[in-house]
Amino acid sequence: MTTLPIDLDAGLRQLGFAAFRPGQREAIEALLDGGRVLLVAPTGGGKSLTYQLPASLLPGTTIVVSPLIALMHDQVSALEARGISATYLAGTLDGDVIRQRMSAMARGQYKLVYVAPERLTFDGFRDLVGRLDCPLVAIDEAHCISEWGHDFRPEYMQIGELLEQLPGARVLACTATATPVVRDEILARLGLPPDTPQHLRGFARPNLAFRVRDTQSKKDRAAQVDGLLQEALTRPGGGRGTAIIYAPSRRQTEEEATRLCSAGWNAAPYHAGMPGDQRESVQRAFTAGAQEIVVATNAFGMGIDRADVRCIAHLAPPSSVEAYYQEAGRAGRDGADAVCVLLVSSGDMAFRRRLIESDIDGRAPDPETVRHRWNLFLELMRYAEGGGCRHDAILRYFGDEAETLSGCGKCDVCLELSDDDGYDADEVSRVVRQALCGVARVHGRFGIGAAARLLRGADDLRLQNAGLDQSPTYGVLSEKAEEWILTLLRRCVTAGWVDFSGTDRPVVLVTDEGYDVIHARRPARLLLPPADAGKRTTPKGAGRSGKKRAAVPSDLDVHGARIFEALRAWRLETAREEGKPPYVVASDRTLRDIATLRPATMDELQLCHGIGPAKVEKFGKDILGVLRDTQGSGLGINV
Repeated sequence: MTTLPIDLDAGLRQLGFAAFRPGQREAIEALLDGGRVLLVAPTGGGKSLTYQLPASLLPGTTIVVSPLIALMHDQVSALEARGISATYLAGTLDGDVIRQRMSAMARGQYKLVYVAPERLTFDGFRDLVGRLDCPLVAIDEAHCISEWGHDFRPEYMQIGELLEQLPGARVLACTATATPVVRDEILARLGLPPDTPQHLRGFARPNLAFRVRDTQSKKDRAAQVDGLLQEALTRPGGGRGTAIIYAPSRRQTEEEATRLCSAGWNAAPYHAGMPGDQRESVQRAFTAGAQEIVVATNAFGMGIDRADVRCIAHLAPPSSVEAYYQEAGRAGRDGADAVCVLLVSSGDMAFRRRLIESDIDGRAPDPETVRHRWNLFLELMRYAEGGGCRHDAILRYFGDEAETLSGCGKCDVCLELSDDDGYDADEVSRVVRQALCGVARVHGRFGIGAAARLLRGADDLRLQNAGLDQSPTYGVLSEKAEEWILTLLRRCVTAGWVDFSGTDRPVVLVTDEGYDVIHARRPARLLLPPADAGKRTTPKGAGRSGKKRAAVPSDLDVHGARIFEALRAWRLETAREEGKPPYVVASDRTLRDIATLRPATMDELQLCHGIGPAKVEKFGKDILGVLRDTQGSGLGINV
């Protein structure tokens, strides 16, 4: 695609900016030159300039697809104030207003038209698009096209057809959700070529101090929130900034807001069950700085851009790392220090599993959907369990290796890295196998708490009635605190060795991979909990570092990263051939495990996460072929 003679610096000044942020000019130039770009940058990272600037300079009308109506209104107002004609179309507008704007759009009176995704389903709009001189289509929040992602919007599935109507238009897909598998799915759903340039930037937020805290009661949670607010805001009305508290349910938003108000804070709840005008009032007050604290479900935050959020707390883990980083990333937009605390408890996994398996409109969810969403949640729990710098762990999860800091120096794990409990690999294997044997004893009958009490050797009537107090596993970890054992079992869940079944009262199961660990057919690669887990009144970081630790590597070396990218390209091509989302072929975790272990045979390939006999039979030769082609003949791979 030919680059037009465009003065980017003059356009930048017209939009009211003195200079580009890092990566913005490069992304715009790639879009103008090549016509296709996938831009990954965090919320508040300046993605909008990447399409507003070329749209203001290119001839014709640019279409911007966005689900954020409040953001549309604000950006249109800001553009018009700079002398750039713009408008938006959304279902909240009166029918006559929409017709007037579409008529003006047909006459070419706008440089930018923001469109809510549901507008794409209207035949009248689609007919108008076919007659439009459109140089650029920008898709904001592009991750919403991922059918099994954390924020799927069905209307986004229409965008591919829109792009087919405009074959000459440039395409910019923007997202803050940057895992490799999501990026691959965006390209596949939009019909963009696999070699579409992908610009990742700005994920590093070194001003944020990430922490994870273990809580076992409402009192614990309240104490953690109160301590955080005191640290970040000092006192009610102190003028130090604002805070957001995310709660997992509408009821808890109401309860926590009431509790904070009784303590003197200016707090208000926000959730989807509130009347629209009440939600809008809370949002306006928070944006204007009149509301000190908002206690909200995940319904709050999209399009919110308040710079002085000094702390964010999650009363329970959200659905994924993507959801967590998007919500926690609303802190510290002004660049000043801020604190993000994730509260976890022993009931989180069973609660999330129940939500994932709950009926949707009276229909049971698809098993593949359940599996995928459960895996997304497990990735967050792996993050919560620690093992290294939390800041770097998030960046690696999103594939942003370039911005890792080798330790942020601020998160709870970095502050404790000098400690070393000194467990070696043999000790890890022994303890993990003992724990899994305990779960095997209660397999399908009791929950995770009963398994912990069995291993602890606790006096429990249910265990006695089942005869489990006479089993060889009873009390095998009696020297450990029950909370330490629960932490270990949760890590076994995140490793894929233990699972839950049932909705009202979930029971624990040992998975096939777990039995492989028990029988030493698979290595027990796991970080054991800190020695004093369960003894702290204020839990500290879950991670430790030490030469004797046995753990899955948290990152890849240079060659491993090259293998990982080659496997991604194979996955995307295979997904397209089979007409399936890329994650169905293989998850990111599977590809990383392959790139780390670099199996040389079919049997070794089965040691990788997510690779069973069926996948070996279907994809084994192709995967080993990718390894052979990437590594070269020196591997000695046998197919």
